[in-house]
Amino acid sequence: MGEIKKVLIVGGGIGGLSTAIALQKKGVQTEVWEKNSEWNVYGVGIIQASNQLRELGVLGVADECLAKGCEFPGWRFYNAKGDVLTEVPTPRADNYPANNGISRRDLHQILLDNSIKYGATVKMGITFSKIENREDCVYVESTEGTSGEYDLVIGADGVRSQVRSKVFGNEYQPNFVGQGGWRYPMAKPEGLEWGGLVYGEKNKAVIVPMGPDSIYLTAVSPEARDAHMPEDQLHELMRDRLKEFGGMVAELREKIVDPKQVVYRPYEEILMPSPWYRGRVLLIGDAVHSSPPQLGQGAALAIEDAVVLADLVAREKDIDRLLAKFMEQRIERSKLVVETSVNLVEWEKLDWEGKLDPNINPSATFGQALKKMTEPILQKETLEN
Repeated sequence: MGEIKKVLIVGGGIGGLSTAIALQKKGVQTEVWEKNSEWNVYGVGIIQASNQLRELGVLGVADECLAKGCEFPGWRFYNAKGDVLTEVPTPRADNYPANNGISRRDLHQILLDNSIKYGATVKMGITFSKIENREDCVYVESTEGTSGEYDLVIGADGVRSQVRSKVFGNEYQPNFVGQGGWRYPMAKPEGLEWGGLVYGEKNKAVIVPMGPDSIYLTAVSPEARDAHMPEDQLHELMRDRLKEFGGMVAELREKIVDPKQVVYRPYEEILMPSPWYRGRVLLIGDAVHSSPPQLGQGAALAIEDAVVLADLVAREKDIDRLLAKFMEQRIERSKLVVETSVNLVEWEKLDWEGKLDPNINPSATFGQALKKMTEPILQKETLEN
């Protein structure tokens, strides 16, 4: 099969927009379809570890992210009283900072602006109604009644991917891992320089610098799969999950007063086996490798998918070989993040139950995985501005 010149990306999140930037920089005509009619970015903030910043540098947007965010060197582990147990500096990739905390809205706006800057066509309120693999193209019909042919269609439409369901059926679905996360933005406490991981007997708190003057606080708690979370009580429910903590977390807990600012989501995971493509339809990002955020690497994986794919598009003109090479480069790295994140969840749950094997060292596993993620992802050349 021939080379790729025209691509449709279904989904306008981090993975989809990063892929649009990467492909446009390689001269590929790219369209992004986002089913929502407005950019209602879900979430509060995001952790950009050094390896993510490196790939954002390849896309040409790392400096913008650093200007909007807040750098921090790594993670301090605390007990529930607020005593420091250990420090785990985040390994650095190349010369990029160890971590950058940034608002999800800011990151999305940077990626959207640069997608348009590099020539991608971004359409809102549209998705596919039909996808059909043909011998030398993918035929797609839209919900607007239009149709077209593309050399490649990319499903970047999240953990509940409709492209995945259409092309692969319903065999692959996300699995709930028994935890939920509650996030709330607030002003940064004076003197806060590290991210914080605070372990209690029944819950965990995470403190993430997000800007020069802001942080977000996360409560991680065991939850039932179908637990009902009334929207007008989210602030009270989040505070309740932090009631066992002293120190800084206790002080921050009292600032959780607005239910509209609380973002709750159940933690899920999915890791599709190789290959992530059928014919000329490829899945990337959370559609194939979504994990609970224990490593803070979910968005990094999606951005890496974009960079690797664009690199291969520039070097490999046969689409069969291109997609096979893409899988070779992405499957093991994705497996590392998903499996390590799920292991960290399981160990936290065992610890809360008083059943954790004392020989298991979660902080060491955490640090080793982050060090592994600093390894280069490109085998030969990188994208050039």
